[in-house]
Amino acid sequence: MTVLSDIPAAPDEGLAAVVALRRMADRLEDAEVERALRDGWTWSQVAEALGVTRQAVHKKHARRLR
Repeated sequence: MTVLSDIPAAPDEGLAAVVALRRMADRLEDAEVERALRDGWTWSQVAEALGVTRQAVHKKHARRLR
């Protein structure tokens, strides 16, 4: 299956792809939030870049980054 050019043959294949993409997106977000904070970004800057509130991004990532 390639990105958007092939439709999965069955719903279970499509849903499995959705799960895999969500996991990949979560890992990428974790890594990039950590990198941004290491590079001196504020929680507010990270939140703005992600399109969420500062409180939301802090709640999701702060404990992991302590």
